[in-house]
Amino acid sequence: MKNSEIKSLSIDELHERISSEKENLQKLKFAHAISPIENPVKIKQTKKLIARMYTELTAKQKIEN
Repeated sequence: MKNSEIKSLSIDELHERISSEKENLQKLKFAHAISPIENPVKIKQTKKLIARMYTELTAKQKIEN
């Protein structure tokens, strides 16, 4: 997901996406613990995506208040 796509999301949509990406990250970690996944870099990419979403969420909340 690109930064421009993240910026276009509303606060509620960001909350939904963050929760779904967290679930996805948990599943990736679990799958990797059982047997190594094909592309372990996916875990790192998902963490960074969640962090970018949290950053945008914080910025939007500061503007709103």
